[in-house]
Amino acid sequence: MDGNPYDPAMRDLIHGVRLLADGQRWAVRHGRDWRFGMVPALLTLVGYAAALAVLALWGADFVDWATPFADHWTSPWPGLFRGLLTALLFGGGLLLALISFTAVTLLVGQPFYETLAERVDRAEGGAPEPPDRSLWRELWISAVDSLRVLVRVAAFGIVLFAAGFVPFVGQTVVPVAGFCVSGYFLTLELSGVAFQRRDVPILERIRLLRRRLPLALGFGVPLVLAFLVPFVAVVLMPGAVAGATLLARELAPPPLAEPEPEAEPGTDPGGGRGAEGRPDAG
Repeated sequence: MDGNPYDPAMRDLIHGVRLLADGQRWAVRHGRDWRFGMVPALLTLVGYAAALAVLALWGADFVDWATPFADHWTSPWPGLFRGLLTALLFGGGLLLALISFTAVTLLVGQPFYETLAERVDRAEGGAPEPPDRSLWRELWISAVDSLRVLVRVAAFGIVLFAAGFVPFVGQTVVPVAGFCVSGYFLTLELSGVAFQRRDVPILERIRLLRRRLPLALGFGVPLVLAFLVPFVAVVLMPGAVAGATLLARELAPPPLAEPEPEAEPGTDPGGGRGAEGRPDAG
């Protein structure tokens, strides 16, 4: 068993699932962070639902307006053509919502998730000092990184879409590969909050996750399956960010330090001591 080359990969796969579960447990234990962390995901979900509702209600009218040349076709071709375009428009909007949901949620909730990742780091010990950047600079970096991730996702999506037409392979290998690709990039996006606090650039994050690919898949693939249910994505998002912070600590470990004790609500984290570590006089 010790000589089996697949053992490390299997251990990493299982460890990735455990990190995901640990992140969810952390969120449940910290109810206030959990509730605040759901707000950006809920706002994003409502926004996407409204946009899809607009597509469903007025998509056909938009297609009619955009295809005046089809007015002169003989029946039933205008209806079939415009119906197909309407379905493609709605399907494209739905696909865009699915692949961009996490990136947009993280962008909307950058201050929330930055704070959440910091609290996880402090609870585990060895919290890094974040780079001295303004909020707008952080948002810009997050937006650019998310765009670079989405471009990679789109490239893989095109390849997988083409491979889907290959007999047998398209019905067996491609769906599995699709979930693995989605899981990897979901892990990359979620861990971006913690990695950004460590000033790790996007290309270095990709290299770190690729080196521990089973770990990334063990974390991301179950989350992809859960995120297929929209409201579940809202509930799990805070724990997913917490778990991704634990994963980032695994790949880019902080200096050894003792975990900081978690203060009870309404108490002084310093234990009633002044700035110099002396008990306060008053």
